[in-house]
Amino acid sequence: MIRFAAVSALALLTLAACERRDDPVAQPPSAAAPAPAEAPPPPPANASTLTADGLGAARIGMTRAELVQVWGEDSQPNAVGGADPETCDEFHPVDAPKDVRVMIQNGVLTRITAARGATIKTDRGFGVGDTGMAIKQAYGGAVFAQSHKYQSAPAEDLFVWSRGGSTTYVTDPAARGIRYEVGSDGKVMMIHAGDPSIQLVEGCS
Repeated sequence: MIRFAAVSALALLTLAACERRDDPVAQPPSAAAPAPAEAPPPPPANASTLTADGLGAARIGMTRAELVQVWGEDSQPNAVGGADPETCDEFHPVDAPKDVRVMIQNGVLTRITAARGATIKTDRGFGVGDTGMAIKQAYGGAVFAQSHKYQSAPAEDLFVWSRGGSTTYVTDPAARGIRYEVGSDGKVMMIHAGDPSIQLVEGCS
């Protein structure tokens, strides 16, 4: 009888232990996951720094109407900027920086040009009057040199494509680059920034 009672007690203890193991273990409350940090907004475009994508609020690819909103209309509306202004036109907007011209092709801004007298600089710090040699040294292998169409060496065109460029004629409308037009004195006389239109040597042609 005593042996039966002992066996029964052992069985009850084993059953109780099993029941305790089946109980879910209480977990401490998990801390709330931190909210993902918001990415900082991109810095505003510098109004005096010319890049392959534009100058200040004027961005390559915007429509003529959008450009007029930020830089105003043509400062010389009676002057003809191209043989077919509806297809391609070049002009200086009234509110654009000094000696800065824009090219509009089929209603879209494709090129911004810093002409003689312009004081703006590229994102690498170069402007009209800097030497072609300094540009080559700064860009290294990223610059592609091409003979100037109308002037003798050291005149040349220095192309730096930020995307979509090559050493041959570029046709991809998504390509963006800068062309430093160097004169026969070895100094930059104009800078063109934008899409493949920067390759045009006679305005719209």
